[in-house]
Amino acid sequence: MRRTGRFSEFKEAIALALDVLWRNPLRSFLTVLGIVIGVTTIIVIGAVINGLNSNVLGNIQQLGSSTVIISKFSWATLGRLPAEVLQRKDLQPEWIEGLKELPHVVAAAPAAQIENYDVGAGASEVRRGNLRAKNVILEGDGPEISQISDFGMARGRFFNDTDEEHHSSVTVLGNITANTLFPNGEDPVGQEVLLEGHDFTVIGVLDEQKQALGTGENPEDNTALVPFSVIRKLHPEFKNVIFLAKADTTENLPLVVDEAREYMRRVRKLSSKKDDDFAILTTDTFLDLWNQISSGIFIVMLAVGSVALLVGGIGVMNIMLVSVTERTREIGVRKAIGARQSNILTQFLLEAVTLAGLGGTVGVLLGSIIVLAIRLAFSSFPASVSFTLIAVGVTVASMIGVFFGVYPAWKAARLNPVEALRYE
Repeated sequence: MRRTGRFSEFKEAIALALDVLWRNPLRSFLTVLGIVIGVTTIIVIGAVINGLNSNVLGNIQQLGSSTVIISKFSWATLGRLPAEVLQRKDLQPEWIEGLKELPHVVAAAPAAQIENYDVGAGASEVRRGNLRAKNVILEGDGPEISQISDFGMARGRFFNDTDEEHHSSVTVLGNITANTLFPNGEDPVGQEVLLEGHDFTVIGVLDEQKQALGTGENPEDNTALVPFSVIRKLHPEFKNVIFLAKADTTENLPLVVDEAREYMRRVRKLSSKKDDDFAILTTDTFLDLWNQISSGIFIVMLAVGSVALLVGGIGVMNIMLVSVTERTREIGVRKAIGARQSNILTQFLLEAVTLAGLGGTVGVLLGSIIVLAIRLAFSSFPASVSFTLIAVGVTVASMIGVFFGVYPAWKAARLNPVEALRYE
């Protein structure tokens, strides 16, 4: 019976709180505007981070969980590289043969990519008659790269050892490059294109690549891949070579990293006292970098959302204090007919929580609508609102109501009933 009585009391308090809010809709809306903005910010940025996580993880998986990259310096570094790092000597392509002989390496290949790093796009042009593909990334790869990187072929085949040994003028085009040069659904395989003034035969077309950040056309789809021996002939001045190696199993990846480090130190002729003058990267390296970036985004989100929620909380406290003043005589009447301090405290606290909770609900709905608009505008970007995000948004809003509603509720509960009845 006691539980039933408390439940009825709770329902009555909720109904009274909603009635008070309904009688002042404009004031109630303006009061929770800060909470609406704060929760909307949390929902939208959280959904964007979810989408970015999906894209970034997809790109990392494409690299392969057992892949090791050896480079002159690390790509996974935030900020400017020190001068001594930038002055490191280039890797020599012939060192790849030693990597292939390591016990737990099943495939290794050199790679070189020529692009305009300042704008993140290619610097080459591929032509077919009057059709031109501009800003194409020119990439030279060893034939083993198809065993290492997890990219698929939409048409045709990849390079083989014969293409590499005979410096064959063959190319594999990216998805955008192929569609630009063959716009009417023609099969590019077997056809000729002009790449940097030289005739090349198209032997394959890559699948569309996943894009980690941003929307629209992916620069990584505007590519022309040639055998590594060919790119050295086309651009003998280009020395920035990297090595890719594939471990026999994911479990042996740390062992391959150690073996590759020992081998590279040996061919670099580094003494035991000197640090590595090269970088070894794995999927974990890129995951750690992304975690740093996403953590920074989350902190910014938290800061922006917290300011808006703080403003909304102050608004809730202010309006509840006004409400206590306006309803002083009502409080006196309720106390005179037997209402306890706990009843008054519960009523006003529930009003504050209901007010903030409604603001949180509106924020969740508004945020979800914005996320839906983002998905409709950029179909390739998988932003998503998770149940966790919704729960966090509503819970944080309700906690704001509790925190900023305690003082007004306590003040209402402590009113002297005699003085409250005399209040005009």
